Amino acid sequence: MNKQELHFFVAAALLSVAVALPSVSNAASTDDPVGRSQKLKALDKDGDGKISRAEAAAVPRLAKRFDTIDINKDGFITTDEMKVARAKAVAVMFKRLDADNDGRISKAEADAKAPQLANRFTMVDANNDGYISQDELAVARKKLAGRH
Repeated sequence: MNKQELHFFVAAALLSVAVALPSVSNAASTDDPVGRSQKLKALDKDGDGKISRAEAAAVPRLAKRFDTIDINKDGFITTDEMKVARAKAVAVMFKRLDADNDGRISKAEADAKAPQLANRFTMVDANNDGYISQDELAVARKKLAGRH
């Protein structure tokens, strides 16, 4: 994975955790099936259930990352490929933030590299143990996605 892809995945993960924005530009960053479906429909001008390179051009950020998200290289992005991209984003973010490699993110680690996550640390740390696990992060992403 190159540095540009890493930055994309980290940004996507942070956006999906910290800010659940109801905009087409974040079509790849929500776990809300209804919201995701509506966003894909907005991009999917020909109604075939997938995003072509031409359709992705309407969202420069998505167009720039098109080849990375299009896993099977068929020239289309599907919801399944977006799910894979989100999963990779979370894994990359965790690895980047987990400075001591203990499989969890402390408040200090979040403060150092992810201020948006740090601001929501208490909400994400569901068991109040002072750390965010990947499971807690997934639950928080789903809760935030449900806001729109």
